Amino acid sequence: MFAAYVWHWWIGVFLLLGSLGAVVAVFVGYAAKVSASRYPNRRQRQALKQK
Repeated sequence: MFAAYVWHWWIGVFLLLGSLGAVVAVFVGYAAKVSASRYPNRRQRQALKQK
């Protein structure tokens, strides 16, 4: 039974790390999208000037 306890503990660690990574990725993606619309890069500025 000890092996089952250790195995479940490692599954919990991997699930915790994966979920924390997903939350961080969502926040980074949101910040990148918001800052991209606020501070357009050169290609986006040139496209706006041509309109």
